Amino acid sequence: MCAKCTIVKMLSTIRYDHSNVQLKETKMQAALTSEELKRYRDDGIIIPRVGLGIDAVAALRHKLDSFLSEQGITDADYVPDIIERDPSWLKIGSMPEILDAVEKIIGEDIIIWGSALFCKAGKGGRATPWHQDGHYWPIRPLETVTAWIAIDDVNSENSCLRVIPGSHRDRVSYSHDVDNSDQIILNQVLKAEHLQSAPPRDIELAPGKFSIHDVYLIHGANPNNSGKRRAGLVFRYMPASSYFDRQLATQQVKELGVLDLSRRKLFLVRGTDRSGLNDVQQ
Repeated sequence: MCAKCTIVKMLSTIRYDHSNVQLKETKMQAALTSEELKRYRDDGIIIPRVGLGIDAVAALRHKLDSFLSEQGITDADYVPDIIERDPSWLKIGSMPEILDAVEKIIGEDIIIWGSALFCKAGKGGRATPWHQDGHYWPIRPLETVTAWIAIDDVNSENSCLRVIPGSHRDRVSYSHDVDNSDQIILNQVLKAEHLQSAPPRDIELAPGKFSIHDVYLIHGANPNNSGKRRAGLVFRYMPASSYFDRQLATQQVKELGVLDLSRRKLFLVRGTDRSGLNDVQQ
């Protein structure tokens, strides 16, 4: 059996062959509590108490190593569109442990519209500047969340995600500068006057744990020069009541010089396309 087939088989055994009763129990356990939802509303980020299991983490590490090798990727600081490169990643983003938590925040009609790998080597890494995601995302109304899944131990030493808690509350997209330096992985940098006084918080995660953060939350990460790899997997979720505007995406490339999102595939992973405007795949 080929290596890729083995990985797919491993992934298919994780949380996908439960009875209806088991699925209901899993959903009850994975859904956010009222206390967790309150923390999310207050801070703009939450680490759900339920994460991925040991077997899932082992399969993810195996898949990550094979993916990088098959794709010939040597600089994995930021690898966008991993589902387009390998559709089997969609199974990870559709795991009930993640979707149940996302559903509590954005509702039961869910589209995965983005995916990426952040695999910062332990030396010579680039920083992720302070920014807001929604500044350059063509979703209207702008309602979307990001799940950041740890494959390795992720901590302040090896460049974990850093956030400004509460910076999402005003629902404002602040202005950004364009910086094409090769020392950062994103060319959109929040203007200094918008950095808020609240101290940054490090989002440290054990393998298999994940965070979910709001589209307006200010966040970034330092370069990783710890000598230890820091691998994380990201999926972007939008409520199917919002519209992924491809024409706006093309316009943003011209005006902001950002990554072209106009051809992104949209995957309806729960519910229905409430907007009736999204060209979703199932």
